[in-house]
Amino acid sequence: MRCDSHVHIVGPPDRYPQAAERTYLADIATLKQLENVSATRAVRRFVIVQPSFYGVDNSLLLESLDALAGRGRGVAVINPRVTSARTLATYAKQGVRGLRINLYSPLREKAPLTNRFSDIAGIAHELNWHIEVIAPLSTLSENATLLEKSPVPVVIDHYGVYGGLDPVQPESRILLKLLEMPHVWIKLSAPYRVSADPLATKPDPAWLAAILAAAPDRCVWGSDWPHTPPHNEQFGSNVLGVYRSLRYETVVDGFMAAVGSAELTEPTLADNPARLYEF
Repeated sequence: MRCDSHVHIVGPPDRYPQAAERTYLADIATLKQLENVSATRAVRRFVIVQPSFYGVDNSLLLESLDALAGRGRGVAVINPRVTSARTLATYAKQGVRGLRINLYSPLREKAPLTNRFSDIAGIAHELNWHIEVIAPLSTLSENATLLEKSPVPVVIDHYGVYGGLDPVQPESRILLKLLEMPHVWIKLSAPYRVSADPLATKPDPAWLAAILAAAPDRCVWGSDWPHTPPHNEQFGSNVLGVYRSLRYETVVDGFMAAVGSAELTEPTLADNPARLYEF
């Protein structure tokens, strides 16, 4: 069964308040809408990732997992000093399988990656979860030793957010070397976040080839639905952000065309996420 390994669900702001320090007001994006747009491409499993504007309030994520009744998994954000073991056990039963560290978005965490990683690594290890990291390539390369020695699986978001670098540059080579480690995974998601084109749906061919060569069995695909606006188009906490105008089918088809081989696309869409997220 095909899986979309990176989506966000957004509820009405009066019921699910967004962080006061947010840089835009996220529009409603429901689970029903997601299931409707993904149906034509036979995507029926979803990994719901906690968006930055919900902070550590994972309530909508958990409600969505309940609604999916086994077809969903979650990547949560927690305050490890406050979240109880009982709460974490409940999260696990509902389908959470990872904890997210966000060092990329305008609402990114302020602590260095080393501090944040050490804060949650023990929790992730205890629960047999992974740690998902969204951070610029420079941050990933600077912390490669930390990630290499991680006691839990590490999942790197959005092609490693490599910016304008190509795969042969020194920082890029560090990332690709890291991807050779058996516990390091990467999400082939949101090519527009590493492109000059804010509506790009096809990944850079050189980067795609290099990543697939390094970790063909540890790549998972994600749509990044509902395609949040670029950072330079986030105009204030009371301004409704306009999602990127992308059709779900175009996102899926663009990825599959770029890979060009069913032998690689189907494992990335189905088999690999089934192993990582324990479907």
